[in-house]
Amino acid sequence: MDTQNPGFWWALDELVQSSEIVIDRPRSSAHPRSPDLIYRVDYGYLRNTASMDGSGIDVWVGTGEKKIDAIMCTVDLMKRDSEIKLLIGCTEEEKQIVYETHNESEYMKGVLIRR
Repeated sequence: MDTQNPGFWWALDELVQSSEIVIDRPRSSAHPRSPDLIYRVDYGYLRNTASMDGSGIDVWVGTGEKKIDAIMCTVDLMKRDSEIKLLIGCTEEEKQIVYETHNESEYMKGVLIRR
């Protein structure tokens, strides 16, 4: 089994390069429905794309070089869904923050897959 399929990463690169990144939850802002959750990394989506929840594909955008570093695969027991979230330009510290964000609740869990 090919766990590092270069074609997968190429396809994600193409998707990001041909899409506008919209940051609707900037670093230091609060989650709209959970004000205790403060975003420590910019969070948004790719305009004109679709994800499991019907919205655009989610992205975490860090302070590094703007390329896809990793993906987060999440399971949300409250929403009863799963998604992938693209990490773009995230430093190691930012990757850790994203990982912790998706694993701090008993209802959401995620795995980080590095490029």
